[in-house]
Amino acid sequence: MYTVGFFIRHPRMIGNYLVNHTCWLWPDELYLRLHFFFQYGYFLNLKNPKGYNEKCQWMKLYYKRPDFPDMVGKYTAKKWAAERIGDQYIVPCYGVWDHFDDIDFDQLPNQFILKVTHDSGGNAICRDKATFDKAAAKRKLEKALQKDTYKHTREWPYKYVKRAIIAEQLLVDPDGDGAITDYKFFCFNGEPKVMYVSKDGSDNPRTDFFDMDWNHLPIRMRDLNADVMPEKPAQFDEMKRLATILSKGLPHVRVDFYLVGQRIYFGEMTLWTSAGFTIFNPWEWNDTFGSWIQLPEKITND
Repeated sequence: MYTVGFFIRHPRMIGNYLVNHTCWLWPDELYLRLHFFFQYGYFLNLKNPKGYNEKCQWMKLYYKRPDFPDMVGKYTAKKWAAERIGDQYIVPCYGVWDHFDDIDFDQLPNQFILKVTHDSGGNAICRDKATFDKAAAKRKLEKALQKDTYKHTREWPYKYVKRAIIAEQLLVDPDGDGAITDYKFFCFNGEPKVMYVSKDGSDNPRTDFFDMDWNHLPIRMRDLNADVMPEKPAQFDEMKRLATILSKGLPHVRVDFYLVGQRIYFGEMTLWTSAGFTIFNPWEWNDTFGSWIQLPEKITND
């Protein structure tokens, strides 16, 4: 919870808090302008955007490709990616349902993960059906189904993602620490330029950035760097190849993969990392990432 002392130390957060909690009142552009100012302390330039975050806001408003909802929906993205790289990279899906009560748990394996299709936080993991807390999972997933991702981020594709619950194969880390490794490639016009490796589900997540020759880069966004530098996986070049295919024709997208043992799985497509409100440390990387985005012609009919 925010305290009075927190707001005194961070006065712009008062505005950010108020804007976020009245998000339904604001049209898209005004909401993004206000949110941007209170986040960064300077005005959003949509006429001549420069940095990564400014260009992401521009694309959210002015680059509305009709295929974007299929790319970002957790269910539809499987088909979208499989058509381009093959089914062998897709995490198996056991079913999709509109409501939790529609799920036939007798038809599911002993281990699985439940996710909502339009948001990243609504997951429920079952490691053993005999001890799975269905009541807690129902509360979590039904709350996630009610969340309007678009209203809080103005990532317009989520307006068109059908909200549902999917059951997937539970990917298990062979090292046994409970968190699988993510490899997230920042791609620009079909060219991967930077990636980071992380275990987002870890109790103590660490994140390290690399270029395409596996040179460690001095970038931090949210998490600390690892105490021990991650080794380059044997599958790195294959993941880079797949990211190139999936990002073809897109000014910018982040393509995520999981590596479980020796096997690569497609994770998701992220059009605007952190909804275009990324904290780069050092901040110069905001300009560098922004310089790699060549803004396309406007498409505004969504």
